[in-house]
Amino acid sequence: MIGLRRYETAPRRPLPPHGEVHTRCGAAKLLHVGGAKKYPRRPVVMIPSLINPHHILDLSERASLARYLGECGHDPWLVDWGHPDPADAGLDLAGHIEQRLLPLLRSMSEPPLLLGYCLGGTLALAAAQLVAAPGVATIAAPWHFDRFPQSDLNLIASLWHEAKPLCERLGYVPMEVLQTGFWALDPARTIRKYAAFADMEDGSEAQFAFLAVEDWANEGAPLTFAAGVELFENLYGANLPGSGKWIVGGQAIEPNMLPCPSLSVRSMGDRIVPAAASPALRQQHESALGHVGMIVSSRAPDQIWPVLSRWLSENGG
Repeated sequence: MIGLRRYETAPRRPLPPHGEVHTRCGAAKLLHVGGAKKYPRRPVVMIPSLINPHHILDLSERASLARYLGECGHDPWLVDWGHPDPADAGLDLAGHIEQRLLPLLRSMSEPPLLLGYCLGGTLALAAAQLVAAPGVATIAAPWHFDRFPQSDLNLIASLWHEAKPLCERLGYVPMEVLQTGFWALDPARTIRKYAAFADMEDGSEAQFAFLAVEDWANEGAPLTFAAGVELFENLYGANLPGSGKWIVGGQAIEPNMLPCPSLSVRSMGDRIVPAAASPALRQQHESALGHVGMIVSSRAPDQIWPVLSRWLSENGG
């Protein structure tokens, strides 16, 4: 409780600007993190999850995969899914790909490499097939939903059963519903991390890093109701992607059949997306870092980011 009170009252650093808006499509925007500079390499479009804000990929001056890639000579772009309009209630996951993501990608001067995180990786795999992307990499992306622990699947199904009637009336799935599910996967961990935060030095880098990640984890636009139905019932419930029955753009999405180079980065200690649930792509990389740690922990710049940079360089990005 001391840690929680400190979290509520601690001063924050302002978020960095996340790039210039290149294209808008509905609520979604494509941001050019690299600015006006001309790059000789293929652009790299980073696709975040629909859950929580996009800026986890550009969190701070010290923890930004997007900026790291730019410093390595890549041309980073970032999708911001935005806040859905009430009229978007019927936009499911496939609709987010077909009516939001694909128009953003097609607005670019050349086909980009795709780099998707968490559910954004799942969406990136579908987009890569539909636009014939030159390459796609995923980080902690769920695909084989039947390989989640049965206890987790039962918990997710129970959560959705209780929340669905209210979400249907609202027309969207509030972030609080999703966050409750994350907490329930490991309640003791939530207590431990706030207890540890109580002992952090005021004004320390560790304190600011904790605040940035926790603020991100507790923020986010709601999911459209249709996206919630598809996520909980067709993905977690029916495992359509893992069984080859997920239809997007009139096609069954088969990531192991993609003709382009592909890379799956997965965490061996991930409670949110177990390693076994990740897609089987041409190249695999395993990490001991956690689901969020692979993106923003102090060890990510040494253990994960260089792996992604090398793969992008090998494939023209």
